[in-house]
Amino acid sequence: MRPDVIDAFHLPAIGHPRTSTWAYGRGDDAFEVRLPRLSPVDLKRQVEALAAARDRHLADRPVAEIVGVIDRVAARFQDPADPLRRAAERALPAVTAYSPAMIRLVLDRMAADWRAPRLRELLRAEFGDPRVLDGFMAAPRAHGQQAAFGPRLAVHVFSGNVPGVAVTSIIRSLLVKAATLGKAAVGEPLLAALFARGVAEADARIGECLAVTYWAGGDEMMERAALEGADAVTVYGGAEAVASIRARTPATARFLGYGPKVSFGVVGRTALSGDAARQAARGAALDASTFDQQGCVSPHLFYAEEGGDVAPEVWTGLLAEEMAAVEGELPRGTLAPGESSAIRQLRAEAEFAEAGGGGLRLHASGEGTAWTVLYDPRPDFTASCLNRVVRVKPVASLAEVPALVERYAPVLQTVGIAAGADEMRTLATALARVGASRFTPLGRMAWPPPWWHHDGRPPLRDLVRWADLEE
Repeated sequence: MRPDVIDAFHLPAIGHPRTSTWAYGRGDDAFEVRLPRLSPVDLKRQVEALAAARDRHLADRPVAEIVGVIDRVAARFQDPADPLRRAAERALPAVTAYSPAMIRLVLDRMAADWRAPRLRELLRAEFGDPRVLDGFMAAPRAHGQQAAFGPRLAVHVFSGNVPGVAVTSIIRSLLVKAATLGKAAVGEPLLAALFARGVAEADARIGECLAVTYWAGGDEMMERAALEGADAVTVYGGAEAVASIRARTPATARFLGYGPKVSFGVVGRTALSGDAARQAARGAALDASTFDQQGCVSPHLFYAEEGGDVAPEVWTGLLAEEMAAVEGELPRGTLAPGESSAIRQLRAEAEFAEAGGGGLRLHASGEGTAWTVLYDPRPDFTASCLNRVVRVKPVASLAEVPALVERYAPVLQTVGIAAGADEMRTLATALARVGASRFTPLGRMAWPPPWWHHDGRPPLRDLVRWADLEE
């Protein structure tokens, strides 16, 4: 019996592209993902068709109607009975190596942010009156009128570490009325293509303005065909990948690169007492376990302030208990052999250090490498090998934290904080000056709101150019 086949592309200008298949699963769980084998000429034809379709179908479309189309597709991803949701739930665990429970959580949480109420909040946060994307509106606090125009063609290059980020990037592009080409990642080529298919089924005209495909990274001819007509280029990935695409992006195009980032958590002494200590441990465990610690928003470690009712070393034990509990609810995915080896080596080194004194304490899952928590009295920032491996480091005062992370300033991003409101504001101000760009309560690190300033950038305003109509 032939396995099920799922198309991981949406190419409205290319009727029947040549394809190859990637096989996943075994027996009754086997399926294939079909990917296109495009030539640079094919890709150039699709890019030109996207720009032409944008002029016909998207440039003059009211933004409220675009929101409505996206909302209908998002609703399908929230419906367990819908074919798009079923395809994603079935295929993504094998494609990404995340557990089925993790994929269900990601689909639920991210699709909620793609619904109309959240998109309207995003548009209002960015533009005040979203109709400024539809034409000239009276400029607030100024004479005359202004309008915002998105790029004619936006190209997006995705990474595969967190499913759903690619879809969010596509949605931002459509909201500013840009024809959109998305290059899928080898580690997750599917979800953006399923979303694009849903858009085409909800509105065929907007579907003509959106394409998602895959080609091997570093293929200069394909990249040239994709990029030479772009007005905006957005790239997610490693430092080398971002630099490579930047070098090939036309000088006239706007470039938005989102490279590697690190995040961490902080627990103040006011949160280290009674039920608050347990709540902080629960939030920290969720933050460190979601996306199996693969996201740029995932914490590498936690600084815990001394002087509370619960000492940092004792709180480390609470965190270990909560990591075990979260593993039962949201199991970690499958690791590659090298990833498992890195964790086992770290544990062996920790056991040796623990036996030699010095204060280090190891807490680890009883079977396998599901989670690892280290109490480490050394204050330096230590990056994790990921896959639910975190350290807890004590500090005498929260005021010490900015200096401890300062050397990571260029790559700092999200900081989860369990502390009083005044302490949180003071710490956020100091860490923002160092380089961090997002501060949120522990337990919410994994789920930034749609309007967050990703790496300090506005999600939509960075994509548009403004026009002024003077009186």
